[in-house]
Amino acid sequence: MKKVIAIIGLIAASVVAKAQTTTNAVQTVNLSLTDVIELTFTGSGTATGAAVTLPFTTINNYANGVSSAAQALKVRSNKNFTVAVKANATNFSYTGSTTPAPVMPVAAVLDVKVSANSTGGTIAGSFANYSDVTATNQNLITNGTRGGNQTFSVQYQATPGFSYPAGNYAVDVVYTATQL
Repeated sequence: MKKVIAIIGLIAASVVAKAQTTTNAVQTVNLSLTDVIELTFTGSGTATGAAVTLPFTTINNYANGVSSAAQALKVRSNKNFTVAVKANATNFSYTGSTTPAPVMPVAAVLDVKVSANSTGGTIAGSFANYSDVTATNQNLITNGTRGGNQTFSVQYQATPGFSYPAGNYAVDVVYTATQL
């Protein structure tokens, strides 16, 4: 009987000892997220893409225009978005030997099209084909889907015809991604 009581005492002591070796503490972790959006050129990984040069070296180039290779861009956004395009000026800037400097209107010469679209959005207006680049924002892609790798590509086409003298003509094309 003494042995049974001693064994019961040891079991009770071990149960009590185990119950006293565990405890809990609770802490709430709050995430404070903000709306974020980023638009970059995939080639550079920055908001500044490499310069696109369209060389006009033959009569056929002047008659039919010259197109660029595809220029890939990536949007990262935690909300759906649109992408707009515009030129930063109404006319190309000119570097050359002709005086006075010729005035080449961007909208009459430079076109852009969306050549690939993996944004989950819709190509806006007529930008599935070459359309004029103007100095006013125009929707290029509407209702792009939020995500970390929403890509699209554009191509440029310039058709100055025979109206302008030799020289270098330049304009910045600005893409703007805006959350909905």
